[in-house]
Amino acid sequence: DRIIFMIQCTIKSETDEFQKWIKERASKYVFDLKEEKTISYEWYLSDDNTEATLVESFVDSDGAMQRLTNHAASPIAREVLDEVDIKNVFCFGNAKEDLIEALSAWGAKFQRHFCGFNHS
Repeated sequence: DRIIFMIQCTIKSETDEFQKWIKERASKYVFDLKEEKTISYEWYLSDDNTEATLVESFVDSDGAMQRLTNHAASPIAREVLDEVDIKNVFCFGNAKEDLIEALSAWGAKFQRHFCGFNHS
């Protein structure tokens, strides 16, 4: 039932400013929400600090939908577009219709789970 988001971005702000925003604003805000079905929220940066990828994972589609609902109501939603241009949004897993509809507005691409395992 697990859902994974992968959001690829181009960084618009200065490197130090962006890294500070990730650590002190975005990551802290999401962590402090204590969302029951959020497993992880992790940022990855390119070597030249021009691109970033956010990878989030959730217990299930309902947990991912809760993350989107909380994001829409947060101050981070307004700030993120000052920091990055979103290039690609991927959703991996068996997303329910409400999640598909919500992410489709961002131009998301979807792939359903086929097989494999996760030791975590």
